[in-house]
Amino acid sequence: MKNYDYLIVGTGLFGSIFAYEANKKGKKCLVIDKRNHVAGNIYTEEIEGIQVHKYGAHIFHTSNKDVWEYINQFAEFNRYTNSPVARYKNEVYNMPFNMNTFNKLWGVFTPEEAKQKIEEELKEANIGEPKNLEEQAIKLVGKTIYEKLVKGYTEKQWGKRATELPAFIIKRLPVRFIYDNNYFNDKYQGIPIGGYTQIIEKMLNGIEVRLNYDYFDHKEELENIAEKIIFTGPIDKFYNYKFGELEYRSLKFETEILDVDNFQGNAVVNYTEYEVPYTRIIEHKHFEFGTQPKTVITREYPDSWNKEKEAYYPINNEKNNELYLKYKELAKKDENIIFGGRLGQYKYYDMHLVIQEALKCIAEELK
Repeated sequence: MKNYDYLIVGTGLFGSIFAYEANKKGKKCLVIDKRNHVAGNIYTEEIEGIQVHKYGAHIFHTSNKDVWEYINQFAEFNRYTNSPVARYKNEVYNMPFNMNTFNKLWGVFTPEEAKQKIEEELKEANIGEPKNLEEQAIKLVGKTIYEKLVKGYTEKQWGKRATELPAFIIKRLPVRFIYDNNYFNDKYQGIPIGGYTQIIEKMLNGIEVRLNYDYFDHKEELENIAEKIIFTGPIDKFYNYKFGELEYRSLKFETEILDVDNFQGNAVVNYTEYEVPYTRIIEHKHFEFGTQPKTVITREYPDSWNKEKEAYYPINNEKNNELYLKYKELAKKDENIIFGGRLGQYKYYDMHLVIQEALKCIAEELK
């Protein structure tokens, strides 16, 4: 007899939802995580009375009513609307590209004038089939927007010059001919009041959880402990890199407490200039409209990745996607394991999509 029905590796959204739903159905679960806290990358920690997003800004948004109602069981969400601003040298622009952006760039006031301006730049660029990301971006939005708001940011993000990056990375760029700074089009949007960690703690309440407990360090003792494994770590590592390593981009965070009540006036300011090494500064208190006397900011630096660093963004180019498919085929033959989340499925997921995937997975598993 196995001790548990499910061993769940990882306390992020996917693993925690699976554990919560399985536990409700009377299944015995053991949940482990190599970190010293639950919640994976959505972990928030209270500093100076402010909920600090320790692994980058997490803004919840969805148009799926079921997903919105599901997550709202665990926390009350505020009415935060994501409206980042972009700073290029000493100029500040609204994101995504909209009429406020175009007015600041060109002094235009109407959608017609803005479209005309972009059209003129596209004609001038005269690009046929784009050979790289730079040409693709210019073909989509013209030279001015590309040079001020896309080029430097993208080069920092990927660690390569735009002319060295493939065109397919930027298939589209959001251009809106309305005066609206709301970044997402989704119907539901907000931040949980009191942070994300509480959500995961509620999901895992009453379930056995072991922290600072790396699956790979305890593989032998975990081998036959459960009927099935739900694995949200890297799929290539699980199979001991049998076909080779999947590639990622990583991130570094520098967090600092400042003795001012308001540092930048917005939760997220993107720095689009290549010479500024970080891509954005997050001022966490603005996610919850905070009025604390101090503030906490985080500078976010894109970083190259190796096996010792945290994997954030899968590099879904042709080479890596083909490699992932080999691992996926291998996993299909393994009836006692289910891979989930961005590392297990080698795909970048927003939070609402992770919830959808986890609920779909548990419905199939426990039907």
